[in-house]
Amino acid sequence: MSFPEIVSREQWRAAREELRRKERAVERARAALGEERRRLPVVEVRDEYVLEGGDGKATLLDLFGDRAQLVVHHFMFAPEQETGCPCCAAFLDQLGPLAHLRARDTAFAAVSLAPFTRLLPFKARMGWTVPWYSSCHSDFNRDFEATVHRDGGPVERPGLSCFLRDGDRVFHTYSVYDDALDGIGALSGLLDLTALGRAPHGGDRLRLHDSYEH
Repeated sequence: MSFPEIVSREQWRAAREELRRKERAVERARAALGEERRRLPVVEVRDEYVLEGGDGKATLLDLFGDRAQLVVHHFMFAPEQETGCPCCAAFLDQLGPLAHLRARDTAFAAVSLAPFTRLLPFKARMGWTVPWYSSCHSDFNRDFEATVHRDGGPVERPGLSCFLRDGDRVFHTYSVYDDALDGIGALSGLLDLTALGRAPHGGDRLRLHDSYEH
């Protein structure tokens, strides 16, 4: 990417204001879309989906704790792999303390296909404290379309699924996958504000945070 045009402060302010008018239109559209998203109907989840985590087996309802909502990160980590997806890892790196979500009556957990015995050492390596569960003995990934069939075989894809509870009843409210995750995390959102965008070094791909050359 070439270096941006150099102009006077007055020219920059005029160009910035023109862009800001377009940004405000996008923000209004985004707010309206959010309202429409919150009006989506919900589907009751009748399967308990027994998962495996740090405290042993847990159902989907258990992942809520005492919160009303649950956000699940579909973290790509196949059973035969030793490490998880770098893009999914970058998303978790940005998450920060879960207290901000919990204070808003929302729980968070990552769920992957790999056995928990593989998740645990990778979680320790990355230094994460986020709750993380294995779905290897359930149909969770398939039912919530984090594992789909493409080119004749199963393929994982990254995503987020949201759930709401009413007592002991659990409802699926929303899911988003693949490129639609762009802009949800802080990293892509911050880089989108910069002059060079998301690839200031010629498209350097995301890596595990302990794999970059310093």
